[in-house]
Amino acid sequence: MNTESFDMKAVGPRIRMMMPLLTPLEAKVVDTVFGLRDFNDDTSLKKIAAEAGVSEAMVVKITKKLGFAGYRDFRAAVSQYNSQPTSEMHQELSEDDTSQEIVQKVFRTSIHALEETLAILDMAAFDRAADLIHAGGQRDFYGVGGSAQIARDVSHKFLRIGVRANVFDDSHMMLMSASLLKEGDLAVGFSHSGNTTAVIEAIQLARRNGASTIAITNYGGSALAQAADVVLCSTAQGSPLMGENAAARIAQLNILDAIFVAVAQRDYRAAERNLKQTMSAVSSKRKDRLP
Repeated sequence: MNTESFDMKAVGPRIRMMMPLLTPLEAKVVDTVFGLRDFNDDTSLKKIAAEAGVSEAMVVKITKKLGFAGYRDFRAAVSQYNSQPTSEMHQELSEDDTSQEIVQKVFRTSIHALEETLAILDMAAFDRAADLIHAGGQRDFYGVGGSAQIARDVSHKFLRIGVRANVFDDSHMMLMSASLLKEGDLAVGFSHSGNTTAVIEAIQLARRNGASTIAITNYGGSALAQAADVVLCSTAQGSPLMGENAAARIAQLNILDAIFVAVAQRDYRAAERNLKQTMSAVSSKRKDRLP
């Protein structure tokens, strides 16, 4: 991993995105490192191996698997990452927290996710995704659970500017939709883990039929990411109570808000015209003034 070429805030997110590629024992070693509050440039390889209950050789092997030249390179990058101002923003919730502390921690976790997602955002992928959505003939969005809600949110935004998209949250409907897509069409898969079978299978089928595919996920090394032409990654640290999904949802919605603006920009006059029409169509349903 060439840590000189990107924002140091991206070190933690890039390591987290590769966690699904690690074995449980390898992941335990990484968790051990990030669990040490005093981890710094002086933390020895021997200490990490002892804390994790593995050999020093295995620790080195894991750092190389994560893309670093070795333990020293890994240690320097993680130490710099830990020294970033945003690194202290993520704090675990506890049963003794006051309401004020709960609000502070939840907000800071979301801000942390936004900062780190911005640091890792692939701008080439962002531009390509905007181009594909703008040019797509048929646009079908796939997601289940909370990811389906994100898909519906962005579909609603696009409809406001005349960009139509269908949302499917049923595995059979996803496959039926994907079977009808062809070259020039677009399928977008939403999955936090990137391991949702129904979404992966639909994206794979759509791609086999010639459609372009986009993955919205928290893990760049996931099965969904590997199945898609374009990958847009969010990143968020997990916590026992909130998990990763809550903060990752905020980050994904912000990515998609930016995509929405970029798509509108590609034909600004049409977007402006359609926005006026759709707003006018629902204006009678608003009660802005009390009698």
